[in-house]
Amino acid sequence: MAENQDYASGNGGIKALLLNFIHSQSFSGVFLFFCAVVAMISANSALSESYFHLWHTEIGFFIGETFIGMSLHHWINDVLMSFFFLMVGLEIKRELLFGELAGIKRAAFPAIAALGGMIVPAIVYTLFNFGTDSAHGFGIPMATDIAFALGVLLLLGDKVSLALKVFLVSLAVVDDLGAVVVIAIFYTEDLQTLWLLYSVVILGLLVGLNKMGVRSLFPYAILGVLLWITVHNCGIHATIAAVALAFTIPVKPKIESESFAQEAKELLERFLSHDKERANLLLASEQVHSIELLGKHSKSVQSPLVRLEHTLHPWSAYFIMPVFAFANAGVAISSNIHFDIDGVLPGIMLGLIVGKPVGILGLTYLAEKIGIASRPEGVMWIDILGAGMLAGIGFTMSIFITNLAFTNPEATDVAKIAILSASLLAGALGYFFISIRCHFKKKKEACCTIKS
Repeated sequence: MAENQDYASGNGGIKALLLNFIHSQSFSGVFLFFCAVVAMISANSALSESYFHLWHTEIGFFIGETFIGMSLHHWINDVLMSFFFLMVGLEIKRELLFGELAGIKRAAFPAIAALGGMIVPAIVYTLFNFGTDSAHGFGIPMATDIAFALGVLLLLGDKVSLALKVFLVSLAVVDDLGAVVVIAIFYTEDLQTLWLLYSVVILGLLVGLNKMGVRSLFPYAILGVLLWITVHNCGIHATIAAVALAFTIPVKPKIESESFAQEAKELLERFLSHDKERANLLLASEQVHSIELLGKHSKSVQSPLVRLEHTLHPWSAYFIMPVFAFANAGVAISSNIHFDIDGVLPGIMLGLIVGKPVGILGLTYLAEKIGIASRPEGVMWIDILGAGMLAGIGFTMSIFITNLAFTNPEATDVAKIAILSASLLAGALGYFFISIRCHFKKKKEACCTIKS
């Protein structure tokens, strides 16, 4: 098991990786919120016309008289977000193999929580929109934005237990997987059989590379681009290709840690043995060669999956998601917006604010009572309710699904306003609820200490 953890983390074990993930995601959530606010200000200011015109700018190139390209908005939502979904896929695979979702017993509780947090909001939305043109938007309140949710927990500092943070991360990972499945099944356009066949062939080649033990990421990247093109043309949203690619990225490193340690020891000894031969500050050619070999081996001992995840994470957290938020969160609020269009506004808001915590708490409570899952140690039911409130922050994935679900611009604008409002309210409710819970818990512990 320790060896597997080394594969998963690459450095410092799974606990250190999880703590780093929580810290970075928390900060990125704050940055994401800032970009969303800037987008709303831009959309409702003197810059409004320029803001909306920018996203319709065509970017591409001509081959003869044929233009190959897309609008900037599509480049962001289809191409840039594919890297975000690739990272999501890598996180899901790592958690399923080595993290909190490894094994049926460990995965059962957060998986059931996520399932409840998807089913109940979808039902709530459907109740308000059944039989209307907006019924297809049921997937919007099913999503959870882990960056925003952990950003709220960051504001609470050390008051929140690691167990609750781990539960929320695990729930969000399963939630992401559920969102991917929902997008693939329910938000697919007319399926093109031939392009789908090409996609299956390329996916088979990627699996073959994995089975043959290919550890270099370059061939995976080349086939990944081809997979994106074929999936895009077959009618399934192209970001699904990124998730499929992630599941084929190898986990096991090229060389074992013991072999690396031995090689590193020999190279360092060789480096030191030539140190006395230097006549100046410059390294001897043999020393330079030793350093180059050490660098090569240091890459070979790392898990390709974790190495790629670490590379993508800062780009995703501090560039891709903020750009997506800035491009998609801006809605011009005017008297022309029909907030009463079908049941979009109450369906999304109640789905996120009420459906999420009720679904998460209700289904996990039922699961524990019938004996198919049990709460993580140190997590109380009141903590599950607080986590459920924070899970109502849908932002990134909810807006992404909105763009797929609606063709009516009015419905899209109302949905985005509902998502932003509900996410802000869910974050505030979750913050104050968990803050009060932590206050009384600390007070109770202090009283018990005095009595003892």
